[in-house]
Amino acid sequence: MTSNNPRMRFGGSLFGLLFLFCASLISLPTIAQTLDNAGCLTCHDGKTGALEVPAKGGEKRELHHFTSQEYAQGVHGKMTCVACHTGIKENPAQGKGHARDPAAVSQKVDCAGCHQDLWKKAQESGKAGQNPQLETVVKNIAAYKTSFHARPNEDDKTQPNASCDNCHDTHTFNVPAKDTPAYEQWRLSTAVACGASCHDRQLKVFKRSIHGKEALEKHNPKAAVCTDCHSAHSVVNSSGEPFKQSITESCGSCHTDSLKTYKGTYHGQISALGYVYTAKCYNCHGGHDILKVDDPKSKVHPNNRMKTCESCHDGKKMSKAPPGFASFQPHGHPGDFKRYPEIWIAWQIMLGLLVGTFGFFWLHTLLWFYREFKERQERRAQPHVKLDELVEIPAKLRGKQFQRFSLTWRIAHLAFALSLMVLTLTGIPLFYPEAPWARTLMNLLGGPHTAGMIHRVSAVVFAGVFFWHLAYIGIKIGRDWKNFKIFGPNSLVPGPQDLKDMIAMFKWFFGMGKRPVFDRWTYWEKFDYWAPFWGVTIIGVSGLIMWFPELTGQVLPGWVFNVAAIFHGEEAFLAVVFLFTVHFFNNHFRPDKFPLERVMFTGTVTLEELKHDHPLQYQRLIESGELEKHLVDPPSPALYKASTILGFVLIVVGLTLLTLVGIGFFTSL
Repeated sequence: MTSNNPRMRFGGSLFGLLFLFCASLISLPTIAQTLDNAGCLTCHDGKTGALEVPAKGGEKRELHHFTSQEYAQGVHGKMTCVACHTGIKENPAQGKGHARDPAAVSQKVDCAGCHQDLWKKAQESGKAGQNPQLETVVKNIAAYKTSFHARPNEDDKTQPNASCDNCHDTHTFNVPAKDTPAYEQWRLSTAVACGASCHDRQLKVFKRSIHGKEALEKHNPKAAVCTDCHSAHSVVNSSGEPFKQSITESCGSCHTDSLKTYKGTYHGQISALGYVYTAKCYNCHGGHDILKVDDPKSKVHPNNRMKTCESCHDGKKMSKAPPGFASFQPHGHPGDFKRYPEIWIAWQIMLGLLVGTFGFFWLHTLLWFYREFKERQERRAQPHVKLDELVEIPAKLRGKQFQRFSLTWRIAHLAFALSLMVLTLTGIPLFYPEAPWARTLMNLLGGPHTAGMIHRVSAVVFAGVFFWHLAYIGIKIGRDWKNFKIFGPNSLVPGPQDLKDMIAMFKWFFGMGKRPVFDRWTYWEKFDYWAPFWGVTIIGVSGLIMWFPELTGQVLPGWVFNVAAIFHGEEAFLAVVFLFTVHFFNNHFRPDKFPLERVMFTGTVTLEELKHDHPLQYQRLIESGELEKHLVDPPSPALYKASTILGFVLIVVGLTLLTLVGIGFFTSL
């Protein structure tokens, strides 16, 4: 009820004003405790002096301080402080700190958890694709959690080696747009950021290196910094295998030519296969202390190379490095005659041999296939000497077969073929270490050490068959020296008649003449016979040089190893591709022989085959009466079946190896 007494009304009004005034006084602390950013910056702007809180060991830790402008320019500039500092529930007056309410600040800022929650919500709402920056952050978090930085610190197991705010000032952090000057300068600041906070010793060394001078003194945007070698978030222990496996590619991202030449060496081939025991870039050039080659303090300076080689080849785990190692060219290549004349010459020799051999014989094969296939279709294959003009097979000899190769020859051929296939199998992973099949094959072989042992044993077998054959031929010729004719029908020495036969063959290819006839050996068989002579010599000598590098390096300069690698690899490539293309065609895949010629497995051919393939030999043996002494019974069904199976297995293995080589060759391009 309202009073009409003026004194009562005045008293009520005065009481109301007093009430409102008192209420305002009571509410002042609440206003002072506002949790907006402006309120936080009343203390954390650095103007009120350093804010320190107790730390472990009785020491004090200074808190962050920054201006509102610095914060606004960061990636978190639109967020409130308490969005991250969720444990803060009040803003105490006049900078007394939050320590008076420890429960309010017990919850630590969780950068990773916050971003992962945001990403989860974005995925649930179907807006994940609209925020690529957030996706990048989440990927970085995943990488960080498996990194060396995320492991517990040795001194304080409750803390990681490094957390987000050790590398990023989370209050002012921002990444400039890529491909801008600001971004490049931000990237170059990485070394100081890493070194100043944790890695001061490494920073001191880095500053003196070629990378450090380019980055910190010359501000070269292309200079390497910490993150280029160690990555930004997936930092791993530099002594672990993952780092050792990745460092070469990291260096090669800038030094592309050097990476390519390094991969051509044994060190690089083993590394490319995923094994870490051979020298990497840092083993020779150093890590943080890389200097120019011409710097007297550089590990690869000519005066220091021997010491650098001996850091691995120390005579303990590996044989002592010989003097020749110091002049080895790990980055030598055939494209620079002035710097690497020996390598250039070696490559030109092998290139000419490859092009010449394949150019001639692949053309020969294609033309032969075309002509023989066409004549078979037309059913009018006519030899130069008509078969019906040859002496007919006597009735008493029919059913017999001609023994073309003895058991000794067949065993030698099989040993030669098997050892060559094993040599190919164990050698191609090194020749093509980046082929998609290379690592799997090397693992199946038991690793480089085991594969190398198998390779060398096969090389001994291969060479043994070769030298046994030389001795066998020498003894055989020596026993009948008076009757031996160097260009006779039984000689494998190429003669004038072989040149005539080859010319006649090309005339037949082009329909300009009839197919020539041959005696005991054709010109392509003689080539197949003599090719291993230079092949074994080139592969054998170069292989011995690399097999015993310590002995070689005692008497020969280091470039010999570069040349030996070229000769060994390219000659092996020539042998493998020639055998599994040209040789297979000549003996198995041409229309007259397809799909398999068994003579090298059974040792015999029918008299009809002898008349067709070697009519001059057949005619000569008939006329001299010597044919009968070369005749034997046909192979038994068991031997025939076994020869068929063996022949097809060898062909399949050969074609498989050829396929692997082909994939490796085109991968390397």
